[in-house]
Amino acid sequence: MKNSLLVIFSIVLTLLVSPVIAEEKYTFVIVHGATGGGWDWKTVDKHLSAKDHTVYRPTLTGLGEKYHLSSPDITLTTHINDIVNMIIFERLNNIVLVGHSYAGMVMTGVMERIPQRIHHVTFVDAMVPDDGMSMIDVKPLKPNYKVINGMIHFPWLKFTKPFPRDVIQSYKTYTEAVSYKNPAAKRLNVTYIAFLPKGMTVLKRSEDLSWKRAKDRGWTIKTFAGNHVVYRKKPADFSEVLIDSVKDKNSQ
Repeated sequence: MKNSLLVIFSIVLTLLVSPVIAEEKYTFVIVHGATGGGWDWKTVDKHLSAKDHTVYRPTLTGLGEKYHLSSPDITLTTHINDIVNMIIFERLNNIVLVGHSYAGMVMTGVMERIPQRIHHVTFVDAMVPDDGMSMIDVKPLKPNYKVINGMIHFPWLKFTKPFPRDVIQSYKTYTEAVSYKNPAAKRLNVTYIAFLPKGMTVLKRSEDLSWKRAKDRGWTIKTFAGNHVVYRKKPADFSEVLIDSVKDKNSQ
């Protein structure tokens, strides 16, 4: 009996004095998709911040609260500069770069420019371009995507809806090619998260060329049930996926 008490006491003492292993905290830089803005990721931000992660969700020039800067002269380089300069001016390092949809083009440019500041990259249902490809090369505009005075009027835009809402975007952001040559950029660990709308099979989804490029590069591929903006409906669950994905390693 005495020995049993000593064992129990020893276990309790060990638990009391053992250091608590804290969950690693990350700095997320979230880049929104075409026509959107940082506002679209506010709820995901809240869930990540509630777990003591640091979150930046910059808005690209001409979109969101920067809509007053909208111009047909805005290019993909403009948007890449938006993110690169924010990271540099905020003195951020070891970041987790996250981007949705069109932001795959922007992130590719950021990876090319400042790979030394990036810890992990997560493509969220995003475009995966090869070197020298533009957004239109990755995903051509559909016939109902009207280009008026150098601006794309996407069919999902609702001009009578109050702000915050999606807005028109410069056509040049879709036609400028991105560079992806930097060996350091290609060594970054990347996760590709593909959304699976209702009725979509993994096999069918895997036929997407962005998925195939991700697979060819040895990136970690994950799926998440829902449509292209499912993070709006399932922000808590999706935030957990973002956190877990930081530990993913490339297979090659």
